[in-house]
Parts: sequence; C-alpha cells; structure tokens
Amino acid sequence: MSYKKLRNFVFTLHRYIGLAVGLIAIMVGLTGSLLVFQNEIISVQRHQQIGAIAPQGEPLPIERILNTVKSAYANQPDALLQRLYLPAKPDEPFNVVYATKKNDWIENYVHPYTGAILGNNLETNAIQSFVKIAYELHFSLLAGDIGLKIVGIVGLLGCVLSITGIILWPGWRNLTAGFKIKWNAHPMRVNFDIHKVAGFVAAVFLVLTFFTGFCWNLGEFTTPLIYTATFSSEQITDPVSKPIPGVAPLKLLKQMKTAQAMLPDASLRSIDFPAKPENALRFRFKLPQEKVDYGNSNVYLDQYSGNVLRFNNALKSSLGDRILNSFEPLHYGTFGGLSTRILYVFVGFTPLVLFITGFIMWRNRSEAKTSTAVNSKLKIRLGRWE
Repeated sequence: MSYKKLRNFVFTLHRYIGLAVGLIAIMVGLTGSLLVFQNEIISVQRHQQIGAIAPQGEPLPIERILNTVKSAYANQPDALLQRLYLPAKPDEPFNVVYATKKNDWIENYVHPYTGAILGNNLETNAIQSFVKIAYELHFSLLAGDIGLKIVGIVGLLGCVLSITGIILWPGWRNLTAGFKIKWNAHPMRVNFDIHKVAGFVAAVFLVLTFFTGFCWNLGEFTTPLIYTATFSSEQITDPVSKPIPGVAPLKLLKQMKTAQAMLPDASLRSIDFPAKPENALRFRFKLPQEKVDYGNSNVYLDQYSGNVLRFNNALKSSLGDRILNSFEPLHYGTFGGLSTRILYVFVGFTPLVLFITGFIMWRNRSEAKTSTAVNSKLKIRLGRWE
C-alpha cells in the first residue's frame, strides 16, 4: 500500500469514527471535567452538612466508633456493616458504610473525637445529586450495564481516533506550522488550525483517559489480557477464612496490629468487613510513594485465626498489577498533582472542540464535493445541448 493510500485510509477512519462517537465522547469529556475535583466538591458539601471538626488530640479507638454506629442500626436486623474509611486528616470524620434492604450504600459520618454521628450521605443536596448524576453519565450514560459497555467501546474507538489524529497531524512535516493558528486567515483555515492544534496538544491525555476507561468498563476482557501480555499471574479467587466451630472472630484491634505489621510504613485507609463467615477481612493501606487516595496495598486476614491469607505491596506488585494500579491516577490526572488535574479539566472540553471543528470540516468537504458533482453534470448537459 502506497503512502497516499495509507494516509487516505487513516483519514477516512479518523473522520468516520469522530462522527460516530463524537456526541458520546463530548458527554463523557464534559462530565469528566466536572468530576476531576469531585472529591473536593463533596468534601465542601459534607463540611456544610456536618460542620467543622476541631482536632482534639488523638481520635477515638476504631472499635468505639463502630460500636456507636452499630447501636444506631440496632433496630434494623438486616443492616450489614460493609466498610470503614479512616480520616486522612485530623479534621475529617470517620466514614462507616452500612447496607440495608432499602439502600445498599449508607455512609455514616462520625466525629473522630466525640464519637457522635454527624449525618449520612442520604441527606443529599442539589450539588451532591448533580455530581452523582454526572458520575453515572460519565461511566454508563445512565443506562446501567449496557451503557457501561457502550462507554467502554467508545473509549477504545476514542483511542483509535486520537492515534489517527496524531498520525495525520501536519506538524510532522513542519513543526512550526503544526502549532500555528492563523487567526486572520479564512474562517475555514482558522477552523482547521484550531482542530489540529487542540487535537495534538490533548491527544496523549485523551489516549490515557479513553484507554483506562475502556479497560475499566470492559474489565472482564481487558484485565486477563493485561495479565497475559505482561506474563503476570492473576489472583482470580478471593481469600477465604476458615470458620472454627464455637469460636468467634478475633477482635478487630488484634487483626489491625497483624495487618499493620505487614506494612509498618503505610497508613491504614479503609477496612472491608466480611459479609459471610467464610469471607476474609481486608485492610487497605497507602504507602507514602503511592498517588492513589486510598492506596493499592492490601492485607487479607482470616477472621478466626488471624493468619495472613494474602498480602500485596503496591510497590512490589507484578507488572500487570502495577499497570492496573496506574489507571486511576492516569484517568483522573492525579499523577502530577494539582497542575495535571487542572489540565484535565481543559482536556475534558477538547472532544467538544474537536467534534465541532471536525464536523465543520466534514460539512465543507461534503458541500464542496456536491458542488463539484453538480457543476460536472451541468457541463455534461451543456455539452449535449451545444
């Protein structure tokens, strides 16, 4: 295949993928921009809901925090303790998550120094509801599992779209021209320049966000492929506790000491509680070098014996695990701190800019072809009449 034919093929692929997935990519991009600072937005709203927390020495023991919330659910036998999030800062609350038949995710905010329950996530306001809708739009188009798959496919096609855009970028022939926008030129030329510059500047970041979204939404296919491609072993089965007849699970404090001993330099960020007697107790830690808010280092313990069933240090994981762990900072732009997060807000707007400018180029090209075809037919008819 000649260079010209190859370039025409890439151009055609780029154009029609852009037209096909453009509207969904715009929705995903704009909602992604809103979600870059979702944690800060939710934190501000939660602060307004529960008030300020003044540090008062050492926080209360975790077991006391849990007992307080358990007492609040004493009249709900179906309530199940799911998870505990520990405060990352002295002025943050404990977050004890419960599930009931009516609601499978109730976050209870507990004062770390007094033990008082300050509120829960069911007391939502307009902003929190808006963030939740934006989140569901971003990942599943508010269409459940089908929407999840659609967004995943759009993520894959978005990668192809970005890569073909990089290939077609005119700056490979002239670097200066590739980054130049001639604002005083014809509107069609200005439109093209905006498309080429915006597309190339954002291309790498779009590939990162599209690819990680694709891998997350279609994880049942992509995760095994990543492990296979990196020659890494995938831990498919969950760790299992061995119930001992007549023996109750060990005290949480003892289990915490065992887990912390495995990662003495890490901070405990959350605890997942077993839903069944055979489930393991999971402790999630964050090492100082990790970029993810809650870390990716885990210790799984047997509820009854306290034996370590599984342990993974995020810094010493397999290549496959390290790739999967890198998806969160790459998708949300947290890998470079505040500067990359601000950059990602603008990256989220580029699908809109690229779709509009690309659509204008496609329309102009189509109109030009139509006009040429009409002129050709007119010339033929005039030739017959002469």
